[in-house]
This record gives sequence, structure tokens and C-alpha cells, in this order.
Amino acid sequence: MRDSAAAPDEGAAPFLPPRSTLADLDRAAQACRGCDLWVRATQTVFGEGSPGADMFLIGEAPGDHEDREGHPFIGPAGRILDQGLAMAGIDRGRTYVTNAVKHFKWEERGKRRIHQRPSRWEVVACGPWLAAELDAVQPRVVVLMGAVAGSAVMGPDFRVTRERGRVLEGPDGRPTVATVHPSSILRGRPDDRERALRAFADDLAVAARAAA
Repeated sequence: MRDSAAAPDEGAAPFLPPRSTLADLDRAAQACRGCDLWVRATQTVFGEGSPGADMFLIGEAPGDHEDREGHPFIGPAGRILDQGLAMAGIDRGRTYVTNAVKHFKWEERGKRRIHQRPSRWEVVACGPWLAAELDAVQPRVVVLMGAVAGSAVMGPDFRVTRERGRVLEGPDGRPTVATVHPSSILRGRPDDRERALRAFADDLAVAARAAA
């Protein structure tokens, strides 16, 4: 592990520790300079949850709340995730939740910090952390929440709208289920949110059955 920036084509790989327990990975990720997102972020937001979780949920990147507090899915999208998990009968405490990218990417609008979607290179650069998390947890099923998570795991041509709610074969043959990102439910029309939340919960239930 080192403290200087990585070469442009190296990404996070040089910053991975020799041991790959979740605790080791979390500590090492705090010093990651594999892309430029760390410059404006408050801190690295690593994944959290049960080391032996059956279900491994992947989102896009930390938001404003997550960047300030250092924990994944604790803001508005996290509340939607919690609702969806509860509706599907899934205990979040028995899952592992992370993001494809570990630093908050944002633009300033007045006094607000507005989320920006990570670039393809930023997703690729952060990929070694996600791969190491998967290797450490060894879940029974992976849940891809949104397009960025889908492309990070399944490749740039993957489309959540085409594949959501089905059990797919992911990396290493692991069952994988795609669904929307919880933030998309918040962005939808208020009249559609209950229906969208039920559909999200249904997708999570598919993943839970795949993990059984």
C-alpha cells in the first residue's frame, strides 16, 4: 500500500493490502488514491455488514450523507433500501452493503453538494475494492442496484431495465439479481413511488430466494 497517487492506468490495485479481511480492506481503502475522486471527498466510504452475509448489495457511490458520516446507504436512498428490505422480509443486519465507487462525486449548487454519476474509468479504477469485498464475503447472491452497479459487475453493455428481477449468472457463477437503485424511486413521481417500492421489494425477494 502507498500514499501517493496511482499511475493513470493502475486504479486502486496498488493500494490493496496483502491480507484481504474486510477490516484490512476498509483500513487500506481510506488511503486509496486510485482515481481523483478522493481529492474532493470527505472520506472513503467502504462497505459494511455481516462478514458472512448471504446477500451482497451493490449501489453506485456514496451520497452527501454517506460522505459526511462515512457509512453506506444512511441517507434518503438508504431509507428506501431499508423499506424495501423490510417489505421483502430481509434483515439488513445480515446483508453486506457497498458501492461500486467508494468516494462521493459531486458538483456544487448554491450551498448544496449534488451527486454526479461516476465515469466509466472511475468505476473501473475502484473495481479492485469491489472484487476484494466479494472475495472476502463470499455471498450466496449479489444484488446490483442501478446501472452503475450493473456495469461494474456485468460489463458496460448490461441493462438493468432488460434484466431486472431475474436470477442471472454473475462472476464466478454466483447468482446475481439486478434491480433499480433506491434513489430512482425517490426521483420518480410521488404517485408512482408506492408501486416502484413494491417492485423493488419484489426484486429483493427474488434475491432472497436465490440465497436460500
